[in-house]
Amino acid sequence: MDTTQLKHLLCRRRMLGKSTIGIAALASLFNQGTARPVGLFPDGGLQGNSEVESRGVLQSLPFPQRAKRVIWLTMAGGPSHLELYDPKPKLTEMNGEPMPESFTRGQQLAQLQGEKLFCLGPVFPFAKYGSNGTEISSLLPNIGGVIDDICLVRSMTTDAINHDPAHMFMNTGSQIAGRPSMGAWVNYGLGSIAENLPGFVVLVSTGKGRSPQPIAARQWSSGFLPSRHQGVQLRGKGDAVLYLGNPPGVSREQQGADVDAINTLNRQQDAIMHDPEIATRIAQFELAFQMQASVPELMDASDESQETLDLYGCKPGDGTFASNCILARRLAERGVRFIQLYHRDWDHHSLLREELPLRAKEVDQASAALIQDLKRRGMFEDTLIVWSGEFGRTPMSQQNKGPIGRDHHNKSMSMWLAGAGIRGGTVYGATDELGYAATEKISTVHDLHATMLHQLGIAHDAFTYKFQGLDFKLTGVEGAEVMQEILA
Repeated sequence: MDTTQLKHLLCRRRMLGKSTIGIAALASLFNQGTARPVGLFPDGGLQGNSEVESRGVLQSLPFPQRAKRVIWLTMAGGPSHLELYDPKPKLTEMNGEPMPESFTRGQQLAQLQGEKLFCLGPVFPFAKYGSNGTEISSLLPNIGGVIDDICLVRSMTTDAINHDPAHMFMNTGSQIAGRPSMGAWVNYGLGSIAENLPGFVVLVSTGKGRSPQPIAARQWSSGFLPSRHQGVQLRGKGDAVLYLGNPPGVSREQQGADVDAINTLNRQQDAIMHDPEIATRIAQFELAFQMQASVPELMDASDESQETLDLYGCKPGDGTFASNCILARRLAERGVRFIQLYHRDWDHHSLLREELPLRAKEVDQASAALIQDLKRRGMFEDTLIVWSGEFGRTPMSQQNKGPIGRDHHNKSMSMWLAGAGIRGGTVYGATDELGYAATEKISTVHDLHATMLHQLGIAHDAFTYKFQGLDFKLTGVEGAEVMQEILA
């Protein structure tokens, strides 16, 4: 067969294939029994199968569901555990001395590889807080004030040592891009409680720092799960969602009728193609229509009392971390399943002494206020709060970039959890005398994910999704254990 004949055959096959689909689609227009009809509610809302689609695939849960929702406070850039949560008197004593080679020989370093390594003692003092006298940084007095509600984990480790793969690992359990984020997994498994908002929402603080840490939408991606489970970013300042309003001259009823007609066609195509992305398109058209009414109400914080605003220390809608914490609570009240806040500029290779107090001040009051606010509203008991970065920082100083700082570090980091059956007022795990590596109750990101899923009622090792012939799960194949000691 020559080239001309081959091209003719391929074009003919393509035409016939498209014609077959077109004829089937045309036939479906005359067969209304194959479509799932939708219509407008009297108030202009859409009627369809959204209620069914909002349910997760897990119809029964093996564990009690202590957490109905998650609020994850993400400090992008890698906050220093040695200045914030893990006091090391020995490191203070050895400040300026050569770092013992026994700690670092053969170890992976990010930017200090081949450099002369010197110990850097904690730059800021620690103070004791709570009934057990837990020591955390004096830069975090408000978090110290709620330390009895918090489980502080000092033995967390991660596999990644650079920002992007570390964010991927913390969010998805893998350094490989394209895997579903935890919020997507939870949304897929449990579904959304919210009637007119996404089940997974992301908020990013406006940065005032030197160079806000880059973050990417793939960190809240749905990966190979149906794309309707991915995170939806709401902007904390200005229009929460671009192009949310109708064009001039288009009423809500007209917009609803358009969406109704489009989704009728989508459902007819779905009946033929059985493509999960068509179902996603249907759900997202309906959700977007509903969000036109729900998002303005969500963002209007005029009903918040002055006492609440003073508690968080912010003006609603200013895009700060504190304002986003209020939004997170409002989203939680409205049934959003997974809420993730990003606050950037924690990457202190230099200017640690100058910059860390600024970042700590931006998050300290609001982090504590979120706990206090949820408690007084009766939501703390079933809301899981997580505070973490993507990795820790080295006990060695980094001075090749200017005023003193610390390099990336993956062998030890600190984080905390609160609410939803977490044992408050406790410290879990420990690092060595210089804070270089976790030594007691060593925990991995997979362990953290397994514990979070457990509190949501999900067995991590049985929660899988088949993709390309493999049964994938959030906690990977390396093995993960629920951190039972941190659970009440």
